[in-house]
Order: sequence, then structure tokens, then C-alpha cells
Amino acid sequence: MKIGVADTTFARVNMGAFVVDELRKHASVAIERYTVPGFKDLPVACKKLIEERGCDIVVALGMPGGKDKDKMCAHEASQGLMLAQLMTNRHIIEVFVHEDEAENDRELAWLAERRAREHAENAVNLILRPQVLTRQAGTGQRQGFEDAGPARQ
Repeated sequence: MKIGVADTTFARVNMGAFVVDELRKHASVAIERYTVPGFKDLPVACKKLIEERGCDIVVALGMPGGKDKDKMCAHEASQGLMLAQLMTNRHIIEVFVHEDEAENDRELAWLAERRAREHAENAVNLILRPQVLTRQAGTGQRQGFEDAGPARQ
């Protein structure tokens, strides 16, 4: 089993390092890391990790800025990641942390680490322990901030 980690130099936090660390805590798997300049480069990086480097799943990490142009580019990158999933028939866990989700650098770093680690665990569960995710269905899980919890009827 091999898990790919695609990250960027554009991000202001080294989220890839957190994912690699968390993967090592949760499973004995091979890890392949591929760093690209920006988040719009992630779709091809993920596709290459799957097709050329034999990854079973990829965690794609990006940090869009808070301007409208950044949000549009993040949307385009997200569409590219979805297309790469369909082209390869493999999951790509998109982990974007938008700069405007945090009020300051300290909160941004905290959020990026927490979201990266939680999604690393999701990737392990998705390929090695899918029953864990099935048990969490409908529980309002959130990566980064506190879970929302299930809706009350």
C-alpha cells in the first residue's frame, strides 16, 4: 500500500510534513511525496503519483489566498482534482486551507496542521479501514475546526 502526498511551495505552512508524520502514526505504508509550485499544479501531480509512482490514494494539500482571484483558482484546481480522480479511479483527498479561514498567522498554522493531520487519518481509513468511516456517517465530522455533530430531529 502506498499513499501519495502532493503539496505546494505556495502554501505558507508545510502541511505535507504533518501528513507524512500522521500517516506514520496510523499505518505502515509507503509514502511518496511530490511538491509543486502552486495548487493549480496539484491535479497533474496527483495523477502522476497514482499512474507513475503507484500510489493507491493521494492527499492533495493547498493554501489558496483570500482574494477573489485565489478563490477562483482554488475552484479550478478542485475541479482538476475531481477530474484526476475520475481518470485514475483513485481517491484524492483535497485538503485546502484558505488564508481567510483564519484571523492571524498563528490560527492559520494551527488550522493547517489540524486539517492536514485529520485528513491523513481519513486517507488511511478510506483505504485500510473503510468501516471506520461508515461508523462516522451522519455524525457531522469536520476537519480542522470542531465537528458539527449530527442534526437533531
